[in-house]
Amino acid sequence: MRSVAAFLVVVLIWTAGLAAFAGRIQQSTPAPTPQRADGIVVLTGAASRERIAAAVGLLSTNYGRRVLVSGVNRELTREDVRSVSTAVKRLYDCCVDLGFSALDTVGNARETADWAKAMRFNSLIVVTADYHMPRAMLELRALLDRQGVSLQPYPVATSALNARRWWRSPQATRLLVVEYCKYLAILGRELVLSLGPRDRAHAPAPQKG
Repeated sequence: MRSVAAFLVVVLIWTAGLAAFAGRIQQSTPAPTPQRADGIVVLTGAASRERIAAAVGLLSTNYGRRVLVSGVNRELTREDVRSVSTAVKRLYDCCVDLGFSALDTVGNARETADWAKAMRFNSLIVVTADYHMPRAMLELRALLDRQGVSLQPYPVATSALNARRWWRSPQATRLLVVEYCKYLAILGRELVLSLGPRDRAHAPAPQKG
């Protein structure tokens, strides 16, 4: 009985955490107007068009000097990405960099850290999907805090996700549960790593221009 009770307590805590996580996501959009930063980084993934368009929109209104599109599919060309972003060619050619090495959020963080260091940027606006933002910020801060780079989240709402009624949609439920579990795993990893020194390898810097 004690084992069953302990299990039920764990399930209750996990469920309450999931509900809080969903509420946090729902409240994160629409994103407030950010402060101007040195650069803007957009993490690609599902619904990349909306993410890239948001980042380029910030660039065009002078909220950053350059944009890094991190985790670009290696089969895409610069023109492919420009067509997705709907950016003006002059602005795109001048101030948008593409990173092709990142395959996941850890790779995004490494790619972003290398780019910020190469550009000597001290502040970044981070653009990604609302549900992805909590985990992305954990990964980015794990590296960029050590470089003294400040980060501002700029989450983009996910059209397929209504966090207020996520439990009514199997797709939304699966998305949130999977992301919540990944988020907890990263929290656990950072807690363990905080107990001692760590040395993370970095990926090659993204292509410029």
